[in-house]
Amino acid sequence: MTEGLRERKKADTRRALSDAALHLVFERGLDNVTREAIAERAGVSLRTFNNYFAGKYEAIAYRQIERMRRSLTAFRSWPAGEPLWTAITESVLEPMLAEMGEDFAPSRAQLDQLVELTMANEVRNALADNLMAEWVQAIAERTGTDPVRDMYPRLVAASVRAVAEAAMDTYIAADPPVPIVGLMRRGFADVVAGLPEPKRTSS
Repeated sequence: MTEGLRERKKADTRRALSDAALHLVFERGLDNVTREAIAERAGVSLRTFNNYFAGKYEAIAYRQIERMRRSLTAFRSWPAGEPLWTAITESVLEPMLAEMGEDFAPSRAQLDQLVELTMANEVRNALADNLMAEWVQAIAERTGTDPVRDMYPRLVAASVRAVAEAAMDTYIAADPPVPIVGLMRRGFADVVAGLPEPKRTSS
């Protein structure tokens, strides 16, 4: 087996385990999901699960981390002449659009499980902190700034994270459910516009 094929098989197994974990969360609730159940759903042994993930929280977080890595890769390859925030917006949305499309909205039951997931410190701790340093570096490279001495790349990376968190919080609270892609687009557009104060409706 070639090295490239071996790595693809490993990536496929990781995705299968993470997908199995998420499906079980939606079916049973976070507290009722075990490593054994994830392995069984994915059609592998518990030993195989343990070779890929330290626990269920890491498996659950993997797809989101993978999506963020794909966004970062897309951002690094975005044409240099495009505006910064165009590159950020389209790069962040690219893997989401590939997986769920523009108009996907979850059921209320799925959103309730997402609320449980976002409140779990173990899931939060498994997500993203290390990737933010990579975003700072990538933004600094694109803008010709210094990732250590200049505040700008850190402000931009923090804004990207803030849009993602605000969109997710709005997404899980929406009733009826709404597509998250539209929330993300609106969040980035508001940042680009300088976060103008919303117009007040007269009473």
